[in-house]
Amino acid sequence: MNFMTALKDAWRRNDSLLCVGLDPEPGRLPAGLSGEEGIYTFCRDIVDATAGLACAFKPQIAHFAAQRAERALERVIAHIHDRHPGIPVILDAKRGDIGSTAKHYAAEAFERYNADAVTLNPYLGRDSIEPFLERADKGVILLCRTSNPGGADFQALDCGGQPLYVRVAETVAREWNGNGNCALVTGATWPEELGKVRSVVGDMPLLVPGIGAQGGDVAAVMQHGKTPDGTGLMISSSRAIIYASSGKDFGDAAHRAADEMRKLVNSFRH
Repeated sequence: MNFMTALKDAWRRNDSLLCVGLDPEPGRLPAGLSGEEGIYTFCRDIVDATAGLACAFKPQIAHFAAQRAERALERVIAHIHDRHPGIPVILDAKRGDIGSTAKHYAAEAFERYNADAVTLNPYLGRDSIEPFLERADKGVILLCRTSNPGGADFQALDCGGQPLYVRVAETVAREWNGNGNCALVTGATWPEELGKVRSVVGDMPLLVPGIGAQGGDVAAVMQHGKTPDGTGLMISSSRAIIYASSGKDFGDAAHRAADEMRKLVNSFRH
């Protein structure tokens, strides 16, 4: 599956810019679900409940690995590809290391887990990203202006008359995107800065965390981040959807929460 093609098709087919994050946390799963099997069952049911409302799924690798549930992650991604073909999977791993190590991280993301895209840290430069960039069918989603409060510690530093995050956006758009498979992470908590990134990268897709539990404003994100055709964004929401209920109705509750978020986003698209 080509990530960019699948993403654009999902935007259109599901009329959705919503990316559903899969972040299983210990102690937050519904009663009766625990361990690797419980994590798999929980994520599978969330996926089945929301697949028709999403443009992508984004499992966060640390939430699985910390619980020794990497096998559950493999099974969840396989389930998405099998039962909901055409919905791309973004492995949220934020990898970034020297080239000889990066090639193994690329194999982990794309061969072990069979993800369609992966999040990466560009701090080590192009050679650390090259093993991912050369996979033209896969998405390479690079941290640019992140949603966390401490993101400004480095990302907002002056870099030749402009903030570092803008220089990152320019470099990715002009020099790294030869295969047309790059995207950027730009947090919903900084909508005006998101707009600066959009002005630099054209219609490149932006993965936008920070909606929901982190307090990002959907209206501002859409104003500053959407492309002229009302797409260009993967607006990520995790906890507000997957933990909408702690009871047996968690799947139904997730469906309702995802539908409400999709409708809210769509109200600002055109």
